[in-house]
Amino acid sequence: MSRTPPPRRPLGGVPRPYEFPAVQRLTLANGLRLVVAPMPRLPLVSVLALVDAGASAELPGQEGVAALVTRTLAEGAGGLDGGTITARFERLGTAFAASADWDSSVARLTVTRSRLDEAFALFATVLRGATFPTSDVARRRDERLADMAQQLAEPRGLADERFGGFLYAGTSRYARAVAGTARSVATLDADAVRRFYADHYAPSGTTLILVGDITVDGAQALVEKGFGTWSGVAVPAVPALVMASEGRPRVVVVEKADAPQSELRVGQVGVPRAHPDYLAIVVMNAILGGLFSSRINLNLREKHAFTYGASSSYDWRRGAGPFVVSTAVKSEVTARAVEEILREIKGVRAVAPEAAEVLLATDYLAGVFPIRFESTSAVAGALAGATIFGLDEDWFVRYRDRIRAITPEAVHRAARTHLDPSRLMVLAVGDPAVIEAPLAALGLGDVERYASDNDPAEGLR
Repeated sequence: MSRTPPPRRPLGGVPRPYEFPAVQRLTLANGLRLVVAPMPRLPLVSVLALVDAGASAELPGQEGVAALVTRTLAEGAGGLDGGTITARFERLGTAFAASADWDSSVARLTVTRSRLDEAFALFATVLRGATFPTSDVARRRDERLADMAQQLAEPRGLADERFGGFLYAGTSRYARAVAGTARSVATLDADAVRRFYADHYAPSGTTLILVGDITVDGAQALVEKGFGTWSGVAVPAVPALVMASEGRPRVVVVEKADAPQSELRVGQVGVPRAHPDYLAIVVMNAILGGLFSSRINLNLREKHAFTYGASSSYDWRRGAGPFVVSTAVKSEVTARAVEEILREIKGVRAVAPEAAEVLLATDYLAGVFPIRFESTSAVAGALAGATIFGLDEDWFVRYRDRIRAITPEAVHRAARTHLDPSRLMVLAVGDPAVIEAPLAALGLGDVERYASDNDPAEGLR
């Protein structure tokens, strides 16, 4: 009895044309930079303040202060307490949000055009005049410590937090979590928060991005009114020291006794976002582990049924962030999963991918590009990234053409240049009684075992 052949995969249509919004950049007399992208399609405006004050700017022992500043920005300003500030934003149909990453701190809101003037004035009051009440800083610090304890109690969070600590040398800021460690955060107080704010929140270190139903002239007038009299010079950001903890393969087991599965992280120090091979690396990673149809996911999930999902990614920063493969597998197949991950990494280095595989990746990356920037807030976020990393003015305009131009040879070259099996680190959070001996049998090096409460960034005990 003959089988009915499976239906053919439908072919993609011709991509629709897409134009990234036109962008204009200005600089105020006080040094504050302004980026405006008119998008009059909807009566909304997204406002984003980008401050050159990320975790990389923190002093040793102050890790986590950048994040704590953003958590407490809106707790008091202009004679208003935090509750009043929150209520006023809510009455305007918006909310103030702020966060810190490795390279910057960001404050943002999105509001209807009719409420923009009032919302922007309050936004400026908060950003320029935050007071950081002592009790609120202490409350927010304790909330962060509680969040951290909860995260480290769960294997996935523990693997994510510990990976950088074992991967980078202890002298590197990248060895500690972006929001700090339990030890560093516990020492932070209102004085530390105010000092960091005073050093870094100034017009010379700030870029304001306005995207939406607004003209360039209207945006400039609004910003001049809210920030034109702001003064001060920010302390220049110092590039983060980046150094791997070891120049050899490592296998690290973090103890989670009786855990039914292992959280796996396999990776190495990557490259800075500004690296000229960036696009080739993006396509290479899409093929290796960046898409659902990637080699690592198809291997571990579809072929071997080790996991529900496995992926690889680069954490793009000004400095060399990590490349990491992430997955969770049953304890008894931990070593086999590592073996298959290494097989796929070596495979993408050994032979150039077929043109069809590269085309599948580039078509996807080019195809989803317009979808990523349908909202004003998404465009503002993209412009923030362009500002942080100093991208060309035409980066977004030419992105799809550039990504489609990546060849199999370029992908192969990126894999051979930027993936190095001799420098890979394997981190497994799981039951040592089940996983340690099989991992040792892989011959990647001696297995190092650490207790779950042993933070390598704070000095191993």
